[in-house]
Amino acid sequence: MKYPPKYHLDNDQNHMIEVIKTYPLATLISIQDNIPLITHLPLIFDNGKLIGHIDIYNPQAKLLKSNNDVTLIFSGPECYISPSVYGTTQLPTWNYIKVHLKGKVNAIESKAALKQSLIAMTEFLEAPDHKYALEPDNPRLDKNLNYINMFEITITNWEGKFKLSQDKKPSDTKLARAQLVKANQDSTKEFLDKVFA
Repeated sequence: MKYPPKYHLDNDQNHMIEVIKTYPLATLISIQDNIPLITHLPLIFDNGKLIGHIDIYNPQAKLLKSNNDVTLIFSGPECYISPSVYGTTQLPTWNYIKVHLKGKVNAIESKAALKQSLIAMTEFLEAPDHKYALEPDNPRLDKNLNYINMFEITITNWEGKFKLSQDKKPSDTKLARAQLVKANQDSTKEFLDKVFA
C-alpha cells in the first residue's frame, strides 16, 4: 500500500498556498555535515517564491544562499479525534494539515530590497486590521538592516498532507472537521491559561 494514502494527499497548489498564507510560520530545515539545522520563521509567498529574513547570528543563516537545498514544513490546524465524535464506530486518530516543501534558497544582498521586504511582510502580517505600519523612515528599522539577511526560496517540490478523516463516511468526516475547529479554539485557551496563569 502506498503511504501516505492517496486520500490524505492534496496536490492542489492553491490549497497549499492557502495554508502557507494562513499559517506562515515555517519550520525551515537545512543540512550541514549530516546535521539538520532548524529554524522557525514566517515566510511570505510572493510570485511563486517564498521570501524570508533571518538574524545573521543564527547558525543557519550562512546556509541560506548559493542555491542550497532546504526543506520546509507549514503546519495548519491539528487535533486528536476521539471515536466519540463520530456517528459510527471508529478508532482514535489524529487529524492534521501540513504542507511539506523542498526548494533552493538564495540570498538577496540588496539592503533596499531587504527594507522593502520587511515593510511588505509587516503589512501582510498586520492584515486585515493594519493597526501598525512599519514606516520606511523608522530609525530602528535602518539600524537593524545590518543584522538581518534576506533570502528567497524557489520551490522544487510540493506535498500537501491533509489528514481529515476522508476515509470515513461523509457524515463522520463533517463531524471530525467540526471537532478540529472546536479543539483548536479550546486547546489554545487551555494551554495559555495553564502555562501563563
